[in-house]
Amino acid sequence: MNRDFAGARRCLAEAVQLDPKRFAAWMKLAAMANAMGDATAALRAANGALAVQPLDSTALLMRAMQLYNLGSVDEAGMAYGRALAQLPDAYAPQMEPVIDIARARYRAWQQRQYDDLAAKVSATTPMTDKLERFIGSALHIEPFEREGPTHYCYPGLGDAGYYDEALFGWMAELEAATDRIALEFEAAVSAEAAQLVPYINYPAGVPLEQWAALNNNRDWTAIHLLQNGRHIEANARHCPELMALLTRMPQPHVAGAGPNAMFSLLAPGAHIPAHTGITNTRLVCHLPLIVPEGCWFRVGDETRLWQRGKAWVFDDTVDHEAMNPSAELRVVMIFDIWHPALDKAEQAGIRAVIEAGGQLHGL
Repeated sequence: MNRDFAGARRCLAEAVQLDPKRFAAWMKLAAMANAMGDATAALRAANGALAVQPLDSTALLMRAMQLYNLGSVDEAGMAYGRALAQLPDAYAPQMEPVIDIARARYRAWQQRQYDDLAAKVSATTPMTDKLERFIGSALHIEPFEREGPTHYCYPGLGDAGYYDEALFGWMAELEAATDRIALEFEAAVSAEAAQLVPYINYPAGVPLEQWAALNNNRDWTAIHLLQNGRHIEANARHCPELMALLTRMPQPHVAGAGPNAMFSLLAPGAHIPAHTGITNTRLVCHLPLIVPEGCWFRVGDETRLWQRGKAWVFDDTVDHEAMNPSAELRVVMIFDIWHPALDKAEQAGIRAVIEAGGQLHGL
């Protein structure tokens, strides 16, 4: 039988060009390119399929396989982890050999990453049992101590939602500055060069799960002052008093990850769905500035109404959500702090792990 693989491949390429939403056509194109030994084209087609169905395990496996074939072994290891996390409980028997290879390559990547991270951390700070478990859980070698954190779970910190304000001696100073901070917000939001961006802003092709509805959605926007440790001058220059105040807060200085501080703007009628944060090693502080009637915030089993000038601190790795049921804008100033149960040595160890394993932020 004469099989025109090249012709079939051209037809599939034309089909997805005409209709990029055809998931099955993307997957057939990826499979055909893979069979013909063209890993670059197969990866491109797998990415096309994932743009349509970002959490499809078969497409994720195809992407990981092609990354591996192209020599991007570390990126492939992370990709295999994402694919295995999305595997259904039951799958076709013919997938078993592919899945066995995926598991073996993922385990090898996990072990390489663990050894590398442990060596880097040990070179800068004493390794402890908790840090070993912190690294192991970040790499999914061992389970998290509790549900909630999406990336990093440090043992022994508990799972409280809201925290007693008596733990934070700086709270009164922060609340007393509400009016002045609100004026600086007005200056920042009114500035011609202000950078007001969607709070959730992931590129195409990233599996979003809890953020799909709000990605690049301007119902929830932010004016970043500090973002993953970067000073956002276009915004921060309008807020000298707030920026000075933040220097007196116990913020986590972790290269590529913190500190963070921003004005969070929630549009009328907007809902932030239930979600959890990256790591339990930090807590989050809210200072409400503009609060229409009825705006609420839930952490775990406790729901509170925001009140202007009344701050609170919570663990964002506990399931939480927010709602602005009003017809007006809601604005809250947000920043992160170290978990108060962590001593300086633990902070140094956590900093070393997260900085050394920066690529794990994308897990």
